[in-house]
Amino acid sequence: MSWLVTGGAGYIGAHVVDAFREAGLGCVVLDDLSSGVAGFVPEDVPMVRADLLDGAAVERALREHEVTGVVHLAGFKYAGVSVQRPLHTYTQNVTAMVSLLGAMDAAGVDRCVFSSSAAVYGTPPDDVVTEATPTRPESPYGESKLAGEWLLRDVARASGLRATSLRYFNVVGSGRPELYDASPHNLFPLVLSALAEGRTPVIRGTDYPTPDGTCVRDYVHVADLARSHVAAARRLEAGDAVEPVYNLGSGDGASVREIMSAVARVTGVDFTPEEADRRPGDPPRIVARGDLAARDLDWAMRHDLDDMVAGAWAAQQRAQQRVQREG
Repeated sequence: MSWLVTGGAGYIGAHVVDAFREAGLGCVVLDDLSSGVAGFVPEDVPMVRADLLDGAAVERALREHEVTGVVHLAGFKYAGVSVQRPLHTYTQNVTAMVSLLGAMDAAGVDRCVFSSSAAVYGTPPDDVVTEATPTRPESPYGESKLAGEWLLRDVARASGLRATSLRYFNVVGSGRPELYDASPHNLFPLVLSALAEGRTPVIRGTDYPTPDGTCVRDYVHVADLARSHVAAARRLEAGDAVEPVYNLGSGDGASVREIMSAVARVTGVDFTPEEADRRPGDPPRIVARGDLAARDLDWAMRHDLDDMVAGAWAAQQRAQQRVQREG
């Protein structure tokens, strides 16, 4: 009995795999390595290199590894880029999910934990969102994640699939230095890689309707996030009730400028960030309450902002050292 982690060779996926192993739950990774890193997957965890669009390969992996549930993290995750690449975004996030759910149905796998996103809310009407906040995505990425939630809902009604969607906010930090966020678009790796390479970090947009003019986001530590995936999987296995969606949020937020200050403080690198135009598709503020997840999924903010920066910085330095050795 094991869980399939799609995208398990990615930054978040690898932390989810670690959390499953620490909990004594078997898992297998499925990843096409388009953005994942094979070295992130522990040697004792089976890895299937396959594309989710290849339904036959996915079904084969589910059967061969006797999978009983799926944690679905694979997908195209860049809201700003999705505005320029909507067809690619929908193919990777919606068509691929249709393929995955079809393979699960064929193989008799009836449990799923889905990696959704705070992007489904768009610009919320209130300062702090809950699961009842209306969903009004403002990018193809957010729309594709909401479509994924709809797919789970409709398949559950039709087939008895037991599933829940976890709406992520800004996932940062590192549970161990070997696991780094290699995204070319996320704030933390952009800032930290700039510092490591002697460049000045950039703030994209300083005219938002927020206290300091920069975007405000809910930053959560990746290890805390991963822990709640295990809790969700356990509830599904036990037949316990789950909500259709959970916010993994802190109830608080930090602005981009505040993040820059924390980075300078933790790393000891003094800098004044450059300022540039906004990125398309970025709402001014998204912060969420995580009360339901705290009740059901062992959700808690066990790391503060300095912890997040320190872990991400250690992982970034380890990655750069490896590149220098190999170069």
